[in-house]
Amino acid sequence: MCALFKSRVPEPPPVLEPVPSEFPEIRGAEIAAITYGKRVAGDFYDSLRVSPERILFGLLDVAGRRENNLPVLAAATKVFRTLGAELFAGTDINESEAMVTLCIQLNRGVMEAAKGVHSCPAFIGCYHEVFGTLCYTNAGHEPGLLRDSTGITELTSTGLPLGLFSHATCDAPTVALEKGAVLLLVSRGVVEAECKDNKGKEQEFGLERVRERLQADPSLHAQAECRSILNTVGEFTCEPLVTDDMTALALVRKA
Repeated sequence: MCALFKSRVPEPPPVLEPVPSEFPEIRGAEIAAITYGKRVAGDFYDSLRVSPERILFGLLDVAGRRENNLPVLAAATKVFRTLGAELFAGTDINESEAMVTLCIQLNRGVMEAAKGVHSCPAFIGCYHEVFGTLCYTNAGHEPGLLRDSTGITELTSTGLPLGLFSHATCDAPTVALEKGAVLLLVSRGVVEAECKDNKGKEQEFGLERVRERLQADPSLHAQAECRSILNTVGEFTCEPLVTDDMTALALVRKA
C-alpha cells in the first residue's frame, strides 16, 4: 500500500516482464533486466558477449512513445550489436577508446534514424570477466548505483544524452567490482514514478528511494534485485504504471 495513502487499497500491480532476449551467461557474475507492465515508451536494453572475456550491455531511454520511435530503437539495436561486437572483439584493446567510439556512432545512428534531434539518455557498460572491471559511459542517463562493501557509489553522467548534437563526445571511465558488488540501472520512468499525497500534491519516487531499496536488499541475484526495486515502485504509486516504461537492469559479481 502506498505510504501516502494508508486507507487506500492498491490495485494489483502489472506482471513483471523479463527481458525477451536471453542475456549471456557470465563466469562469476550474472546480468538481468525486467520491465514493469506493458512497454509504452522507448526503453531499450540488451546484453551480448563480445569476446571470450567481455560482456557488453546497455540501457537506453529513447524519448517518445514506443510506436513512434521504432526506427530509432531499431537503429540503436543494430549499432549496439554489430559495432559493439566489432569494437570489443580483440584481446588487446583500449576499452575506453572502444566505448567512446561506440557512443559516438550510437549518437549518429539515433539522429539519422530520427532525421534530427531525438533525446536518448544511455548507460552502456562493458564487463571484463577475468578482471572484474567495468568500463562505462553515462550519456545523460540516471546514475548507475554501485553497491559494495563501502556503501553505494553513483556512476554519474559522463556526457550529454545521445541524439542531441552530431559531434557530441563522452568519457568512458573504468571501475572495479569487488566480489559481492551489485550494479543497478533504472530508467527515468522509475525515478519519476508519482504518488499523490492527501492534499493532491504529486510526490516522485526519486533516486534516493532507489538507493535505499538497493542498500536494504542483500540479494546477490540480478533478477531478484530488479524485481525488488520495481515492486517497491508499484507499492509507492498504488496503481498500475502506464505513463512511462519502468525498467531495471542489474549486474552482480558473485566471484
